[in-house]
Amino acid sequence: MPSHEEKLAQVVEQIQARQTASAPLAFEKKVVSHVVPNPYSQKDKLPKVDFRAFDELLEIDVKNKTATAEPGLPFCELVKETLARGLMPVVVPELKTITVGGAVSGCSIESQSYRYGGFHDSCLEYEVLTGTGDVLICSPEENADVFHLMHGSYGTLGRITKLTFKLMPAKPFVKLEYRLHSNFKDYWADMKERCETGDYQFIDGIIHDRNHFVMVLGNFASEVPYTSNYEWLNIFYKATLDKREDYLSTYDYFFRYDAECHWLTRSIPLMENKLVRLAAGKMYLGSSKLIGWSGRLRQVMKLKRRQDVVVDVFIPSKRFEEFYDWYEKDFDFFPLWIVPYKMKEIYPWVSDEHKEKMGETFIIDAAVYGRPNMDPKVDYSELLERKVTELGGVKTLIGCNHYDEETFWKIYSKPRISAMKQRLDPNNLFGDLYKKFSPDQYR
Repeated sequence: MPSHEEKLAQVVEQIQARQTASAPLAFEKKVVSHVVPNPYSQKDKLPKVDFRAFDELLEIDVKNKTATAEPGLPFCELVKETLARGLMPVVVPELKTITVGGAVSGCSIESQSYRYGGFHDSCLEYEVLTGTGDVLICSPEENADVFHLMHGSYGTLGRITKLTFKLMPAKPFVKLEYRLHSNFKDYWADMKERCETGDYQFIDGIIHDRNHFVMVLGNFASEVPYTSNYEWLNIFYKATLDKREDYLSTYDYFFRYDAECHWLTRSIPLMENKLVRLAAGKMYLGSSKLIGWSGRLRQVMKLKRRQDVVVDVFIPSKRFEEFYDWYEKDFDFFPLWIVPYKMKEIYPWVSDEHKEKMGETFIIDAAVYGRPNMDPKVDYSELLERKVTELGGVKTLIGCNHYDEETFWKIYSKPRISAMKQRLDPNNLFGDLYKKFSPDQYR
């Protein structure tokens, strides 16, 4: 295998040779992209840069509790290595093949995010390849402005080629409590109290319907009476309604949602049936396989009036009760995944105007997975986008977007992003953030 330095020299050469490219470049990776598949995507037609070799774990420093990796390393492979040493990344995204680089350039949070923020908040240093073929070392102390704008840039400012991040101690098992509430008021009060007291290592939730609100609360354990497994025949989100207590290996806990890609298997006829899962589950279950099949069926997907709504939205906690009242009445789709999320500060890619509107750093991620969107009178994707903006929230860009350019740049900081773009990628080899996710990409 070539060394990291040799791989970096090869990709620098590719970038330097593309300075007069007429279109943005596409970066080839080994694993599927965790952006929601878009049947109209033109990415396959873009000139390619081979980035597939950047998928190695370079070092685990047990003494200092850090790891250094290349951006294409999937979390499932990283976690196997860290757990073998009694350690874990501070935040582990819930789908196995999300990569460490993707977790920075987009946004990846999970059930420790109420304490620690996103995975990117645990990062110490990035090696960044610019659009001019230069390589920068970026940290909170060196090239700090670049370091802080890598998160949320979706690869449009620079490409991370190596990153160093914190690790923390882990135990082999997680004991789970599934705490059921029958109304939103009690549920919301309990979630806020749990986040304030910090008496659980892990906190997330599933709102199954208007009368069944489940808190998923976890703590590490050294020994457990049994372990459950949700990789094949059993379904995690359904278990949270049927059980009140559960035990998982720490590895299986991290990826408890992966087999169903939360609950997207519900959209495949009979895929939640045990006999069907026994016969065909190995072929279809798992986020990478589900996303891969969506790509293969892109021509079929074009026949739908609109694609199903799959998106995470970040709502300021002070507006979350208002959001949920609207959601239950006007959006009406369950289950809904709920993750409390404490940002260290409002991120610099958010515009100053929208920061004022957001007004706080305690955020609730409400994740919608698979709402049908065929009603000729209502586009639920656009409806959700407008409501989130109205409440001072932010919608991740991984699904269908409807923003006109003026609205988009009221949410995102055009002055900061444009200045950094001019500095790092003046020839636009990495693409424009708005154009990459504009409505034109979804038709």
